[in-house]
Amino acid sequence: MWKILLSPDVINFLKKQDKHIEKRLRNGLEKLKVDNPFHYLEHFEGNDFYKYRMGDYRALVDVDFQNKILRVRILDKRSRIYK
Repeated sequence: MWKILLSPDVINFLKKQDKHIEKRLRNGLEKLKVDNPFHYLEHFEGNDFYKYRMGDYRALVDVDFQNKILRVRILDKRSRIYK
């Protein structure tokens, strides 16, 4: 089982969202706790990040393979995250 850590920026972003969007995003992040989160994650070309799609939103995730920790660094709308 993998552990998920959210950066302070991600926590603040989630708090600013409508409750139903926040719940949807949190539920999406919970899916990553499974034995193989790489079923959902895709390597972000040119960087050491992985990206995770949740509808119109994207999360950029750092992976610590040794300790089985996923650090969600950035979470935002797709149109803003890649800038």
